[in-house]
Amino acid sequence: MRIVMIGSGYVGLVSGVCFADFGHSVTCVDKDDTKIGALKAGRLPIYEPGLDELVAKNVRNGRLSFTTDLAGPVGEADAVFIAVGTPSRRGDGHADLTFVYAAAREIAHAVRGFTVVVDKSTVPVGTGDEVERIFREESPQADVAVVSNPEFLREGAAITDFKRPDRIVVGFEDERARDVMTEIYRPLYLNSSPLIFTDRRTAELIKYAANAFLAMKITFINEIADLCERVGADVQQVARGIGADNRIGSKFLHAGPGYGGSCFPKDTLALVKTAQDHDSPVRLIEATVAINESRKHAMARRIIRACGGEVRGRTIAVLGLTFKPNTDDMREAPSLTIIQALLDAGVMIRAYDPEGMEQAKPMLPTITFCADPYEAARGAIAIALITEWDEFRALDFARLAEQVADPVFVDLRNVYPHEEIERHGFRYVGIGRRSPQPN
Repeated sequence: MRIVMIGSGYVGLVSGVCFADFGHSVTCVDKDDTKIGALKAGRLPIYEPGLDELVAKNVRNGRLSFTTDLAGPVGEADAVFIAVGTPSRRGDGHADLTFVYAAAREIAHAVRGFTVVVDKSTVPVGTGDEVERIFREESPQADVAVVSNPEFLREGAAITDFKRPDRIVVGFEDERARDVMTEIYRPLYLNSSPLIFTDRRTAELIKYAANAFLAMKITFINEIADLCERVGADVQQVARGIGADNRIGSKFLHAGPGYGGSCFPKDTLALVKTAQDHDSPVRLIEATVAINESRKHAMARRIIRACGGEVRGRTIAVLGLTFKPNTDDMREAPSLTIIQALLDAGVMIRAYDPEGMEQAKPMLPTITFCADPYEAARGAIAIALITEWDEFRALDFARLAEQVADPVFVDLRNVYPHEEIERHGFRYVGIGRRSPQPN
């Protein structure tokens, strides 16, 4: 089928490339001339394992192209996906739908013949109704069916998630759209990936409900980790014990510095605002948002306490800046809040991240970026591991001990057993474990 993807950011690019790899003809459209120029030259605006090879393959085979021209491709399309940003709106936390509605207006004037218009962006309940209204207002003669098809991609594993999904959710009001979406996803449908058809508003809510539940699960285990420290238990064993229950599951039960990224922070906040607007508050989600924000500040205090409390003018090494491994995404990364709190306390920061430093530089202009973990540790009174990149799972602690001014290792992801670290003369501070913790 002929597919147009409006927006060549994370969701749009990954989705468009994977659709092309299924055999569809895909055109990715973006207003950013520089981004489109880079994509045409084979340079990707995001880091996602395996994506560069998939882009090159499908461009070479003539199934994938990039352009700033919306009108031409849309006029020939069977389906047009809207995959633009929906950031939190300044001031009130609602999802900012400016880009979604602007794309809808442009599409309205470009469609020719029956076209399915798909909201791939994460949008609040009722957005599809408004997009439909925009089409009636801008181009009453346009024959379109508006669909909600939320994405469930994990950064760092997005290609696998797209090609082997747990489920595909399609919300529609026009039966013709069901047929088109079934054809688009036929390569997955034939492999028995569950294709869930619902009404449009239900599909819109499914995405928010899923992300909110996972955010609550992360926040739950973080609070249990704090309790473990108080009572002398081990959060990793608690997580293993409860995760073995198939009603709970083991995923998202890893204690750490709080969730971040492009989805959980903005989606939980948007769901809270939607619920409040409809006089149906989601108090568990409200608590999740508040606890997660306070946790990041608590992690900075934990690092300071691990250093004995006197940190002004001293150096701390930070390993990992992105909100999770295998991405260069710095959006709402816990490291941003933690590092800023350390800077406010007078700390000098030396940092290293395998992929995120270019993204981090404008956000953290006063810190020193280093070439590797050992350069970052030079002269530091502590090393804080914030993001669990594979590169950090086999550090040479004998070499690190030669670099640091004081051997303190704060493991905010519980990557290492404390015995291994202490064997090299480091004092170890983890999360929710029985190893010695700061007071």
